[in-house]
Amino acid sequence: MTFAIPTGSEQASLRRAVTPWGSFSWGYSDVGADIFVALGLVFGAAAGASNVAFLFAGLVYVCVGLAYTELAATYPVAGGGQYFVMRGLGDIFGFIAGWAVLLDFTIDIVLFAWACVGYLSHLIPALSATGHPLSHFFAVLILIVGLAILNIIGVRESTSFNGWVSALDVLSETSILFFGFLFAFDPGLLVHTMRFDWPSAWQLMNGTSLAIISFVGLESISQAAEETQRPASIIPRTSISLILTILIFALAYSNLALGMQTWHPVPPDAQGRPQPFYAFLGNAENNDKAVAVLASNIPYFGALASLYVPILGAVLLLISSNSGVFGSSRIAYAMSRAQLLPSIFERVHHGFRTPVVAIASFCGLAVVVHVFAALQGDKGLNFLGDLYAFGAALSYTLVFVALIALRLKEPLAPRRFKIPLNIPMRYRGEDVEVPIIGIVGFFGIFAILMFVLITHDVGRIAGPSWVILGLCGYLLYRRTKRLPLFGSQERDWIHEQVGILRDSGELELMDDYLNKLRQRGVTVS
Repeated sequence: MTFAIPTGSEQASLRRAVTPWGSFSWGYSDVGADIFVALGLVFGAAAGASNVAFLFAGLVYVCVGLAYTELAATYPVAGGGQYFVMRGLGDIFGFIAGWAVLLDFTIDIVLFAWACVGYLSHLIPALSATGHPLSHFFAVLILIVGLAILNIIGVRESTSFNGWVSALDVLSETSILFFGFLFAFDPGLLVHTMRFDWPSAWQLMNGTSLAIISFVGLESISQAAEETQRPASIIPRTSISLILTILIFALAYSNLALGMQTWHPVPPDAQGRPQPFYAFLGNAENNDKAVAVLASNIPYFGALASLYVPILGAVLLLISSNSGVFGSSRIAYAMSRAQLLPSIFERVHHGFRTPVVAIASFCGLAVVVHVFAALQGDKGLNFLGDLYAFGAALSYTLVFVALIALRLKEPLAPRRFKIPLNIPMRYRGEDVEVPIIGIVGFFGIFAILMFVLITHDVGRIAGPSWVILGLCGYLLYRRTKRLPLFGSQERDWIHEQVGILRDSGELELMDDYLNKLRQRGVTVS
């Protein structure tokens, strides 16, 4: 069998200019913003077991992060989970994964714009979703439309700007935790809260399904893989650093809030009853700005934090919202080029050279979602969180299956980073390794997917409806184009993998891959 090595790019490739810190900041600007949204939602659902909900979701997140690290380092191309699933499981599953990611990116636009305005309302009460819903609605709408226009004309946040904001936020979140544990944390109160405010099994499942929101965003590193210098070396370092940073922050914030003695007395709830601090964070008035409320209630440090944390949080959330605009258009564009979506999403504006149809379509859909969220009243943020959790859980579930499938189908693909703890076996005459962590992660994220379907009415109805509607459109499109409905198009993965390694500058890995192919009688010319 003979394959020809590509001698040049058949199409324009992205510039590889993302450094190690740039790769980290790409991920952090997305994942790091999630705690600003998820903290209040989880406290409102899981009560005294919120730290347990974050722990379970965090352990699953570690498995997800390791899977993405291996896959992105092995296949450093734009596309992320959608590309991995398409390559491992075929076109129709690649479409489902991409469609689920598109749901997440679309919700991303609204969710983070909503939370951005929420954090600003800590300083400007007139923007509060509960006190002034109309002004909040129009503020979010203006952000969505503004981001759409910016992306159409080609303006997006630079890696350098992401890096500065990420560095400031890491410093800020670390400061909040340091002063919070120093001045306000009471271990006895933490034990008391967990003992007497333990939720029901249904509430804990609900909280765990929302806690996964804190760990969504690893797609960003994969999306930037095609623009990362020496990705097989850089991505493992930056991904593992990101995984540990976010996990530590999520667990630390949840334990701090459950055991925190506040600087100011917490006001009673709507029925006039006293409420613990974590419940104050999780109510409808504060759950869209929970980190800012927590920081402002730390003795001594709170006076300063109440001024800058809302602004820094709002900037980080705005960047994440913009990542949703950019990510949805990029995924739709990539899926269109792979003939998983109609070619209209591939159209590029002649002047701005941006995928204008994809940007306009998904920003328009985001506006529709925003209208539905606003109609939910004080449950609007929960509505968005339900959809976000469903899309993440579904796409991550398929990524785990793709990880195992690619280990079996492409054992020769050079994996500079490989998930530890593997079971060696023989498959089709080749030595392969089945990842134990991949199997554990699959069952963990599948459990969270079930939690979403069991405990969230919106996730149970709107999530599967999104998938079914997308599948109907996919099958109609593929039939019109006379493409396989449930099968896959023929693709030369060997030829493509050689090109990927060459274009990424991983020439050593490319030579190793070619030698392995030749040893098995595959001639690559």
